[in-house]
Order: sequence, then C-alpha cells, then structure tokens
Amino acid sequence: MDSKDAPDPNAPGRVLLLTTSHRVAPGLLSWPAWQALGAADAVLCADPGHPQLPYLREAGVAVEQAAPTARELVERCAGGRTVVVVATGEGDPALTDGLARLAGSGRVQMPDLELLPASYDLPGARLLDLVQVMDRIRAECPWSSQQTHKGLAKYGIEEAYELVEAIETGDRDELREELGDVLLQVVFHSRIAEEDPDEPFSIDDVAGGIVSKLIHRHPHVFGDDTAETPDEVRDHWLRTKAAEKQRDSVTDGVPLGQPGLALTAKLASRVRTAGLDAPLPTGDGVGYELLALAVRAEAAGVDPEAALRAAARAYRDVILGVEKGGA
Repeated sequence: MDSKDAPDPNAPGRVLLLTTSHRVAPGLLSWPAWQALGAADAVLCADPGHPQLPYLREAGVAVEQAAPTARELVERCAGGRTVVVVATGEGDPALTDGLARLAGSGRVQMPDLELLPASYDLPGARLLDLVQVMDRIRAECPWSSQQTHKGLAKYGIEEAYELVEAIETGDRDELREELGDVLLQVVFHSRIAEEDPDEPFSIDDVAGGIVSKLIHRHPHVFGDDTAETPDEVRDHWLRTKAAEKQRDSVTDGVPLGQPGLALTAKLASRVRTAGLDAPLPTGDGVGYELLALAVRAEAAGVDPEAALRAAARAYRDVILGVEKGGA
C-alpha cells in the first residue's frame, strides 16, 4: 500500500448512531443508512434481539454484539475508522451521555459524531402505539376487560360534549386532550368489536370504511368531478350520500336521542335541503315555541344548540358574579 493511502493513525474517525422507528417494518431503512452500514469498518449493537439484526445480516452486514463504553468506542474509531452503532429502542443514553462528557472534558480527541435516522415515523404512526396500548389494557386491566359497547356509550356522549366545549372555549390544550379522549372511544369500541363471535371487526376495518367513504364522497378530489365552492362540495356530498343510503325519508338517519335543539335544527336542515314544504306543527306550550325558534335559527345559519350553550355560559357568569358579590 502506498504511504499516502495508508490510514492516518492519528485520525479520530467517525461514529454514526443509527436510529430506527419501531413503527416501521424492520429492514425498511433509508438508502443513506444502507450505504453507511455497508461502508462501516464496524457495526455494533448492544441488543441481541434488535428487530433489525436479521435483516442486516441477510443483507450481508456483519453486526457485532457489543455495548462499548464511550471511551472504548472512541478508541475503536482511532485511525480514521468508522463505527456504526445500531441504537436500541431506548436510544443508548449511557453511551451518548458518556460521549458528551468526553467531548466536554476537552482532553480527548473525539471522532466525528453523527445521528443517522434510518427510518422515520410517517404521519399517524403514533396511532399504532394507541392500538397496541389499548390491546394490552383490554387484556390485562380488570375494568377495561369487562366493558361492552353499551357500557361505554355514556362515555362517548360525555367525551363528545367535552370536545365541543373545548372548541367553543378556544382552549388549545383542552382541545388536544379531548380529541384524544374521543379517539380513545373509537379505538376502545373497535377493540371490543374484535371479540364478537358473529360479526367481529377491527380498527383497521373502521379506518378502511371511512377511507372508502371519504374517497367516494369526494369525486372532485379523487375523481374527475370538479367543485369550486363549498356549496358545490356540499351538493356532491349530499348526492353521493343519497345514492348510498337509498333512504325512504329525509328523516332517516337522524338520531332522535340527540338534544332537542340540535334535533330540530337537523330536521329543518334536511327539509330545507330537500326543498320540502313541511309546515311547522302548532300547539300550546314552550316546546312549540322552541321548535319555531330553532327552525328560524337554522334557516339563518345559526346552530341553535351552540347559541343556547353560549347564552347559558353567559348566564353562568352572571350567577357567579351574583354569588361573588353576595359573599
């Protein structure tokens, strides 16, 4: 070997800390990661059960099971060598902290240190964690393992109302938390549904169903139709939905158990959209007065349920003011 090609014994070398996501199938690594693995002088991994190891070895990458200290790793890089450390799921904090201390001491010639993400979480990847956590809770928690769809129904209603409140108050932290609580209800019910002996379905079936529905009802996005305005989008949606449902009445599918003002507004919306001439019933009592008010609000583009909640909160503030003044 020519002397000019010989490695410099004083060169500090290079350490690549290769990280992977457990939410991505093992072996699906980035091209820079495969290049670094193939060119490394040594590839180390402290975890003999690391899910990437079978795929690395299948690709011809020799992996040494080793958990060197920071100083040992620095010594292995001497002479300009490149060492790739396949990080464990915990990220090898003892090693990285040790390297940071050595670098901070100023007494050690440190190799170049580089973090190399070999696989990345895709958007929505944390949903996989939620599914796994829910699966374990369902299997191991004495309370969760006994729950049924009917038993959880009241919590779905409560969480939906709490979400609405977070939206109306504008609290971003609360909004994020309440969205998580609503999402939990979906995942919980889906996990329970897997155990049905006659008609089981899973969270994947739920997600697949809504994906298909969204694509089918958005031909202006996924197909050849066009829609330039929100009204045109709504018309697309209503036509597609009507063809899917084949309903006998505009009232089909309207849940009668929802709050009265919301129920009235939904019925009024169906009547107005269908162009029906359906006069309001007449009768004595506040119920008919509220019915007329709710229909009038819907026609004006006002959600009567939300409007009443806003007024009720204002009333609550008045009550609190009176109580405080009288204290």
